[in-house]
Amino acid sequence: MTDVAIKRALLSVSDKSGLVDLGKALAAKGIELVSTGGTARALRDAGLEVKDVSDLTGFPEMMDGRVKTLHPMVHGGLLAVRDNPDHAAAMAEHAIGAIDLVVVNLYPFEATVAKGAGRDEIIENIDIGGPSMVRSAAKNHQFVTIVTDPADYGTLVGELEAAGATSFEFRRKCAAKAFAATAAYDSMISQWFAFADQGETFPGMLAVNGKEPTELRYGENPHQKAALYTPVGPHAKGIAQAEQLQGKELSYNNYNDADAALELCAEFAGGDPAVVIVKHANPCGVAQASSLIEAWNEALACDSVSAFGGIVAVNAELDGETAAAICEIFTEVVIAPSVSEEAREAFAKKKNLRLLVAGELPDPRRGGLMVKPITGGLLVQTRDNGAISQDDLKVVTQREPTEQELKDCIFAWTVARHVKSNAIVYAKDGATAGIGAGQMNRRDSSRIAAMKAAEAAEKYGWDKSRTVGSAVASDAFFPFADGLLAAAEAGATAIIQPGGSIRDEEVIAAADEHDLAMVFTGMRHFRH
Repeated sequence: MTDVAIKRALLSVSDKSGLVDLGKALAAKGIELVSTGGTARALRDAGLEVKDVSDLTGFPEMMDGRVKTLHPMVHGGLLAVRDNPDHAAAMAEHAIGAIDLVVVNLYPFEATVAKGAGRDEIIENIDIGGPSMVRSAAKNHQFVTIVTDPADYGTLVGELEAAGATSFEFRRKCAAKAFAATAAYDSMISQWFAFADQGETFPGMLAVNGKEPTELRYGENPHQKAALYTPVGPHAKGIAQAEQLQGKELSYNNYNDADAALELCAEFAGGDPAVVIVKHANPCGVAQASSLIEAWNEALACDSVSAFGGIVAVNAELDGETAAAICEIFTEVVIAPSVSEEAREAFAKKKNLRLLVAGELPDPRRGGLMVKPITGGLLVQTRDNGAISQDDLKVVTQREPTEQELKDCIFAWTVARHVKSNAIVYAKDGATAGIGAGQMNRRDSSRIAAMKAAEAAEKYGWDKSRTVGSAVASDAFFPFADGLLAAAEAGATAIIQPGGSIRDEEVIAAADEHDLAMVFTGMRHFRH
């Protein structure tokens, strides 16, 4: 494939950044500029000579600009195979001039939706002529250069400066980028129609798109490749958008674990200072207190062994005292809505520690879809944004929980929904006492959580485990009484669980026998 000289360029852009400089560079090469609407005005205002598309087509722009480039004089000039005699003859017969370069970016559909525009305005910001030109030029990239991203203007000008033409390699890359741009654009439009306009949950065709990939060092393991994409279209802001103030680049596992920490921490947004410590996407210590330093000490005490090499998220501005305490153990990542100067100074001594500023915490009750690839398909479900309040709880035992037990139940339940199933969480006085995660049966999760709490008591010299007098949450119902009995053996006095087992009466009877207070939520929170 050979280089292609550019004699005529068609420019029609919504994003006009870099447009004038590009126009001047093209004009300096003697390239004829053809343009439309606001793009033509911007070029003329810069003193450049521009031919209107209507001069090519013989038709004026009409229907409020809906029809201007959809014409054989445009698409014939884009799609003609220049070394095909029949195509050349058709061009000559109909006086169709070749268009060698197309610079197009599309109507701002995403921005229009994001600003909350009305339906009519959104519809008007669905570009038709632009994607048509982009696809025509990209298909014929053997002869036509298509540029859809202002970031590529410099490379385009550089090619023209170096060779007076564009290389096939550049045209091929631009064509791939162009088709990706129109695919993403159509995806946004189809999703708006399905989700926002028609209220569908699972549309007949689901497009999953990402943009601006950042290649990571590797995936979960060194032999795997990985990259981070951000969604196309409106989306919640989170770890992917956080500002990294210091430290090594984030790995695949760092992103995954940090996301888990931020999602749980968001449950406490606007409340008392909270600290979440996560290891391998599971919380290993969570606490809420009157200050961040108190919350840190309580969260760390739950499982200081697992906290080594963990991820820390907080729900308030990170202060210097708490930062200094976090630096006393090896920590991979710290995430906060904001970070004080004192905290930055403390962390600066730990050069490899990644410090992220997340800004506003994400809404844990937001909607959206979760997508998981499986062999031969995609599993798709709505986000687990279900929530319960104290008024939703149903007391099923003879003894009702005390006010403090209810608070501990709600706290334990909040944490348990973010723990891998089977999940058991003991909590007391606003802090986790023990967490059992990812076991194949609920009894073992109860025992593991109690064992960790006993180890903590031994390490810190407490006279008893913090599971004594605690509340325990189970993410799903107890299928047998054994898991509940394990919690009772650990000293728990209150239980919160969904209920719904065929053996509920057996489990309730066991709770009554051990003078436990138990409440049902009616809502399960499996997390696999």
